[in-house]
Amino acid sequence: MSAVSDSRRASILGTGLIGSSVALALKGQGWIVSGVDGDESRAREAEAAGVIDAVGLDSAADLVVVAVPVSSLAAAVAAALLACPAATVTDVGSVKAAIARRVHDPRFVGGHPMAGSEQDGLKGADATLFNGATWVLTPTETTDANRYADLRATIMSIGADVVELPPERHDALVALVSHVPHLTAATLMGLAASQAEEHSALLRLAAGGFRDMTRIAAGHPAIWPDICVENRDAILDGLDALSDALAAVRATVAEGDRSGLLVKLEAARAARINLPARFATAEELVELRIPVPDRKGVLAEITTLAGDLDVSIVDLEIAHSVEGDRGVLIVTIDALASDRVSAALIERGYKPSASPVGR
Repeated sequence: MSAVSDSRRASILGTGLIGSSVALALKGQGWIVSGVDGDESRAREAEAAGVIDAVGLDSAADLVVVAVPVSSLAAAVAAALLACPAATVTDVGSVKAAIARRVHDPRFVGGHPMAGSEQDGLKGADATLFNGATWVLTPTETTDANRYADLRATIMSIGADVVELPPERHDALVALVSHVPHLTAATLMGLAASQAEEHSALLRLAAGGFRDMTRIAAGHPAIWPDICVENRDAILDGLDALSDALAAVRATVAEGDRSGLLVKLEAARAARINLPARFATAEELVELRIPVPDRKGVLAEITTLAGDLDVSIVDLEIAHSVEGDRGVLIVTIDALASDRVSAALIERGYKPSASPVGR
């Protein structure tokens, strides 16, 4: 489909939970959104529900969001790049290195919203699903800087916090904080269910802690075989690390080491309490202005450097020079991280300058 409009236009490939939620969130920001699905009846259902404005792939789209299983991502992204020649194309897959190896178009930016619901498909679609959620972007040396900045702003406009990571780093971290926990929750739930066959009262005794730990096991199971194949090595590393940690806890319990166990539990409690939260005020933020050469890869180098330092970029802007081949990358970060990021940039030959936000 194609049409002329003052509104920005997006197409969604895949009208499941995430794709439909992205569609609703973009529509809430005034976008005109079309959509397609491998099952056309689902796309028609999304249109009837008002999730998308029309069924079809919009050749005039400014943005295409590919929300298909990770095993189908590369083919779907390639098709979107071909069908929508002016569009920035991104995806929502939870494995990023594989697609980064296969797609090298400057219009493509890998992405992964860390959000979900126990409800499957269209019935779980929610325009507010990404409010406060972390949305990872994985720029590479081929990524177009202006398209990246525009996509980043669009994602933040629907409420998400953007974090930049190299694709391989993303996969290793997500294996630890998402993939392994899901497999652990499913395994624990399976263990309890198997014992419940012999002890009928067991699941009736399931209290809040057990329910909290196993909640994610209620998620849609069909996506997980693909994820485990595509991110196998990182998941195996995470499972091995978990096995070693559980063995260490087992030894502590077996030895009756009360003080050792208390140390482990207190450290875990402190880590859980100190999970990062969103910034509240401008006073907590600093603006770094970084003169950069006009060359491929500089955006990915700087944004992924921040990710490697565990520093979130709150805002990002690119100021181009009217003459020459240089510009200024303006990033807003946590004030407490400013010196650390500046030092790392200086080590790499950049000359950043910092100023508090609002001054």
